Amino acid sequence: QVPLQESGGGSVQAGGSLRLSCRVSGDLEHNDCLDWFRETPAKGREGIEGSRPDTRLSYYIRAVEGRFTITLDGSKNTLYLDMNKLKSEDSGMYFCASSPDCWLPKFSASEFPTWGLGTQVTVSS
Repeated sequence: QVPLQESGGGSVQAGGSLRLSCRVSGDLEHNDCLDWFRETPAKGREGIEGSRPDTRLSYYIRAVEGRFTITLDGSKNTLYLDMNKLKSEDSGMYFCASSPDCWLPKFSASEFPTWGLGTQVTVSS
């Protein structure tokens, strides 16, 4: 397992931006993927954007298309989520998670065995 630690959450007004970071301790295996999840009372924990570090392939849900970008800085072992044009419905606890054997994009929380503790994002309208 690879310990993960998120940071960068906070409060922002609608239309603003935030950058979340996920520090990855240790080495990832081939075919591992790293995803960002958002947890809200209404939707539970949903995958919103993910990445395969070995192929640089990224994927996302439609709700964040054109607004959120996932990147990985291998030199810093850090996964980022740049969030722009934030909306009130983007509020929630954000987690990064890793999973092995990501032959296809994964968005289901049950497929991810390793999680960080999360960072809170609050967007006020």
